Amino acid sequence: MPDRQPIRQPALKATGLASRAPLCPPSRAGTSLPQSDRPPGHAPSWRKRRVLLLNTTFEPLTALPLRRAIVLLVCGKAEVVHGDSAGMMLHSATASVEVPSVIRLSNFVRVPYRGRVPLTRAALMLRDNYRCVYCGARAETIDHVVPRSRGGPHTWENCVACCTKCNHRKADKTLSELAWRLPVAPHAPRGRHWRLLAGLSETDPLWLPYLGEPAA
Repeated sequence: MPDRQPIRQPALKATGLASRAPLCPPSRAGTSLPQSDRPPGHAPSWRKRRVLLLNTTFEPLTALPLRRAIVLLVCGKAEVVHGDSAGMMLHSATASVEVPSVIRLSNFVRVPYRGRVPLTRAALMLRDNYRCVYCGARAETIDHVVPRSRGGPHTWENCVACCTKCNHRKADKTLSELAWRLPVAPHAPRGRHWRLLAGLSETDPLWLPYLGEPAA
């Protein structure tokens, strides 16, 4: 009996503005993109690239890795709402798939209740627009309004974005001791898109109509 050798399916490869062949999902298609197939100057990189996933109601759910988004498309579980702005395509021997930026689920998914947004550095910087609340300069660190050495909690209401200069000057002093005032009282961000926004380092401009404006 002859030895059986595993059959390798051809991987999907990225190309430029190619003709769009009809989508015919193969049983298994790899979505790995070799280094040589990465378009020059295209950011983010393929490995870090994310795709915005919408519910059937166009409500944003999460940001998926590109590979997972392609699987949803070829399985017929989602459709492309916005393709890559550069017109990139992924090709295998039997199918062509548009590189997506925004996809939409074919079936409605009920989203469970989401409580308070967790306090993270990225979320706090986003809330304060990456600006020091004391002087308006570019924020580089986080400051506790009531210093932790004086019992201040690590909460949304006691943490603000701060530049290094103001952080060193404030040290473990209170605002009253420095005669400083906060322009706006710190608070936890609210809104259905905040969990998604807080966890992203960058967003595609095509996502903005679905995400809304982040709170300042």
